[in-house]
Amino acid sequence: MKQVMVVTGSSRGIGAATALMASRRGYAVCINYVSNGDAAEALRAQIAGEGGEAIVVRGDMGVEDDVLRLFAAVDTQLGPITALVNNVGVLEQQCKLTEMSAERMQRVFTTNIMSAFLCAREAVRRMSTRSGGQGGGIVNISSGAARHGGANTYIDYASSKGAIDVMTLGLSKEVAEEGIRVNCVRPGVTDTEIHASGGMPDRVARMAASLPMGRAARSEEVAESILWLLSPQSSYVSGAILDVAGSR
Repeated sequence: MKQVMVVTGSSRGIGAATALMASRRGYAVCINYVSNGDAAEALRAQIAGEGGEAIVVRGDMGVEDDVLRLFAAVDTQLGPITALVNNVGVLEQQCKLTEMSAERMQRVFTTNIMSAFLCAREAVRRMSTRSGGQGGGIVNISSGAARHGGANTYIDYASSKGAIDVMTLGLSKEVAEEGIRVNCVRPGVTDTEIHASGGMPDRVARMAASLPMGRAARSEEVAESILWLLSPQSSYVSGAILDVAGSR
């Protein structure tokens, strides 16, 4: 059976590492981006150069029409989806709640929560054995911030990731009899570009000495966990929240 994966927000960071690793393990991959088209196309070219199959679809996964368009493209260009990685996420400038605008909170919650719900809905509709699908797996990307709360920096982001944890638990039970497993990876501090979005491009370097392992995670290390949760080796794992946080 052909393995087809959608990775949202996969032009950089954990998403890009996951898409590339998945291709090397036999998946046809849909690369999604909203603004960094050059990076998405470079990743597609790398996958193609290695003999893999990938398409690039631009779209804001917090917008229903864009989600529908992406899944339609996957249907026609790659075939039935068997794996979804809800990776897309946004982190705003660090501040306290008293300084946050309603517009900022709406952006964070729409991008980080609504995107996961919309994409999971479309994936389940296609994967469910009750609807004639072949089953499959969903991995949601949360954050260690859901555990520590993000006080004084980004409690909106942390709260949005807490919602992803709960959605994982509920959806895993909802689709357990439909051939679909739903799990969650909760990365700790990871060396990606997202820290610059929060106004601290040097955050990883500054925090390294205070982390239990003396360093941040690499995107590839998080991707390994995602791919394991989608593999046959984790066939009885569903509803799990896996911390990939180096003991933090």
